[in-house]
Amino acid sequence: MSPWFTWRVFIGLGTVVNVCLVVVGGLLGLVVGRRFPEKTRTLVTQILGLFTLVIGASAIVSGLSAALTDEVGEYAPMLIVLGSLLVGGILGSLIKLEDRLDGAAEKLRKRVATKSESSTFVEGAVTSTLVFCVGPLAILGSISDGLGNGIHQLLVKSVMDGFAAIAFASSFGIGVVASIIPLVIYQGAWTLVGVFAGNIMTPGEIDALTATGGVILLGLGLRLAGVAHIKVGDLLPALLLAPIATAIVGAL
Repeated sequence: MSPWFTWRVFIGLGTVVNVCLVVVGGLLGLVVGRRFPEKTRTLVTQILGLFTLVIGASAIVSGLSAALTDEVGEYAPMLIVLGSLLVGGILGSLIKLEDRLDGAAEKLRKRVATKSESSTFVEGAVTSTLVFCVGPLAILGSISDGLGNGIHQLLVKSVMDGFAAIAFASSFGIGVVASIIPLVIYQGAWTLVGVFAGNIMTPGEIDALTATGGVILLGLGLRLAGVAHIKVGDLLPALLLAPIATAIVGAL
């Protein structure tokens, strides 16, 4: 690996780069988006939905790996992912997690957005947060940064997020930029995990989380493409349950 990729000035640099590219991409999207007619912005959102489906499918394939099978057995991986989603979805629905996320974004909108942007601010903030935070690179890259192993994974993610921010902001407006707040909290937390706890998850547990996150991304992709309005925010507890379920099944 090139020294350029492993060199870092301070722990957390990867997340700082990620945030900067999201902000730059979001601001560019605001400028470019005003030049596009509504039907073009709708098409851009649908294209992002289709691409999110591809990312989700890729995460599922990579997550249902030999490492996970070795830890829990041949038939358990699919059941772990399904069970985590079902239980996580029930918990998220009972505590109205997506509604709470919407409410938090709405409070932020009142501080930041203009009246003309109010209808899209929440959708932009929540959608962007899910896209930027749900995925293996956000977790693995942040842990790698915290362990001092380099920020190359987060650099790749940062470039992807920057281009996504351009497209999202052209459709949803300034709410996309607001997603940097949960992005900093989420990736910062995983970076601290790398610093203080080291690699606390086994490869199988990480893969179970990756596959579960991939299914959530599929739901988000269907939502962006206008196929179905799935409350993907309510599914987020499944990301915590998947590695826990893997550890329990692996210990049996």
